Amino acid sequence: MSEPSVTEELASLDLSRHTTLRVGGPARRLVTVHTEAELIECVRDLDAAGEPLLILGGGSNLLVADAGFEGTVVKIATSGITADMSACSGSIVTAAAGENWDHLVAYTVAQEWSGLETMSGIPGLVGATPIQNVGAYGSDVSQTVETVRTWDRRTNQRATFAPADCGFGYRTSRFKTEPGRYVVLSVTFQLRLGSLSAPIRYPELARRLNVEVGQRVDIAGVRDAVLALRAGKGMVLDPDDHDTWSAGSFFTNPILDPAQADRLPEAAPRYPADDGVKTSAAWLIEHSGFGRGFGNGTASLSTKHTLALTNRGGADADAVLSLARQVRDGVRATFGIDLVPEPVLVGCEL
Repeated sequence: MSEPSVTEELASLDLSRHTTLRVGGPARRLVTVHTEAELIECVRDLDAAGEPLLILGGGSNLLVADAGFEGTVVKIATSGITADMSACSGSIVTAAAGENWDHLVAYTVAQEWSGLETMSGIPGLVGATPIQNVGAYGSDVSQTVETVRTWDRRTNQRATFAPADCGFGYRTSRFKTEPGRYVVLSVTFQLRLGSLSAPIRYPELARRLNVEVGQRVDIAGVRDAVLALRAGKGMVLDPDDHDTWSAGSFFTNPILDPAQADRLPEAAPRYPADDGVKTSAAWLIEHSGFGRGFGNGTASLSTKHTLALTNRGGADADAVLSLARQVRDGVRATFGIDLVPEPVLVGCEL
């Protein structure tokens, strides 16, 4: 493996340093790659050698066991944003997988290209967004993705996917349902030209903007409002705020069939979804007896938002997992609904 700018970080093997939950044991080896060619070569060589491999982006959706990872962690630090514009297609923006997601959102808002503004403040890198079909406040990336370029570890070839081939669903995609197969190299988005947002779909955001649901507003104002809402829930990273020492929303909102939805209390939230009826994981948690700040000392639910499991400063992975199991089991006992974790679990399970 050629290493002109590949950096082996022997002093930074502790994976708690590379995740927003700040828990997890050591990797046997960690390398950082700075170009797409290095990323492909590194992954290809490690696969050929039969080496266990973990791809690491921003670490914002990852829970690593205290035993760590007995293999090589490849940390993606690729960079680059390009754009082509036309009156017909809008702005076609391509970002390397290693670009910071919120920096990309801020850039597109500054350029008056609309489509990503409601996803302001989400931590992590661009490459993770199509894997999880990241979204917030009524939008997700499936609505703007034009192509996802990947390295297919099974065929040892580049593979490019149009949206229809990505298998996008609520917080999922083919890249998530085939774990480990695809390494995202870059993502291309098609954005609208202009300073007005798409119609605001999310009531909480509409209230913050003091507009009716369905109205369009200035995208810079949308970004400011979203950042304020997320900060109020401890969902904007702040090293001095333990409520942000988390993996964001730890559980996805359950999608229920009509019979399950009918069994919920009348006050439970219900939203139409492609595959049934969506309800609120946070509501289920709170109404199962787990309030803000509930926890076991070192790990607790956020004091601002019950959907986030947080590290209060001395937690390890076992403490976070123990809390997650307690919450999951409590919701199951109260409502008969199984909450599904959103973070990727490495070396551990609920």
